[in-house]
Amino acid sequence: MAWVVDTSVLLDIFSADPIFADSSAHCLTAHLGSGLVVCPITYIEMAPSFAGNIGLQNQFLEEVGVEWPAPWTMADTQAAHRLWSEHIKAKRSGRVAKRPVADVLIEAFTQRFEGLITRNPKHFSTVPVIVA
Repeated sequence: MAWVVDTSVLLDIFSADPIFADSSAHCLTAHLGSGLVVCPITYIEMAPSFAGNIGLQNQFLEEVGVEWPAPWTMADTQAAHRLWSEHIKAKRSGRVAKRPVADVLIEAFTQRFEGLITRNPKHFSTVPVIVA
């Protein structure tokens, strides 16, 4: 079963980040055999780094071995609905801090895959996480 790759890991590699690029690339290489996919939200989050050039972005994803497109399903929507509702309830009671809705959507999408490869494990509590 495939692993979902978080935005930060892909942008580490694309930007040749001096701190994280090597570890992110090694992590993806280690899990390539299981398959790598991106959530449609990650695909959108990456757009500014590629100056909106879809062809360049698709070429990059192909070169690093990440499958695109992976469809968003009704199950993803239902999981996101539940996760966001729970987050807002916890936030209103003062139990959690602010969280980007994009992370909730990525986490919901990831629930039907092996897990998530990310540098931000604290944002994703309902799925298995590998820290790149």
